[in-house]
Amino acid sequence: MTTRRFLSLSVLAGLAFATAAPAAAEDASVARRLDSEGLKYEVDSDGDYKLTFNYSKEGRTQLVFVSGTAQEVGGMTIREVFSPAARIEKDGIDGSKALELMAGSAQMKLGSWEIRGDVLYFVIKVLDNATAKELSGMLDIAAETADDKEIELSGDRDDL
Repeated sequence: MTTRRFLSLSVLAGLAFATAAPAAAEDASVARRLDSEGLKYEVDSDGDYKLTFNYSKEGRTQLVFVSGTAQEVGGMTIREVFSPAARIEKDGIDGSKALELMAGSAQMKLGSWEIRGDVLYFVIKVLDNATAKELSGMLDIAAETADDKEIELSGDRDDL
């Protein structure tokens, strides 16, 4: 086996072990950060922090979540901020629209589009030691980005 091939296999093996594995959730730290920013939330049935952003000027609301479980990746603790933007079938997200979303993700400075089940989400993977102000800012970015996409895809509907 050549050195290059051995190194490639070693790198692949390392990546396999570095995949996201759930770690113990630091729920109290998330709650403290949300509380310190005056953000109202509830903890949903699977332990995620659920917030509703109100865009009163537009007469809209937007759900946004902070994952209740952190994950370890490459020695870092990561938590997700995510906001639903569309229902795949209902909002006509097909292959070409998915490619558009992927291309759009390349232009994002923070976050990307992900499909989970029948829902399109805007997701920001954040270091779990983000400050309260940083976390609050990411929640705002996720909610606004997802709501803008929901308007684009579904028109006047405000389902998410």
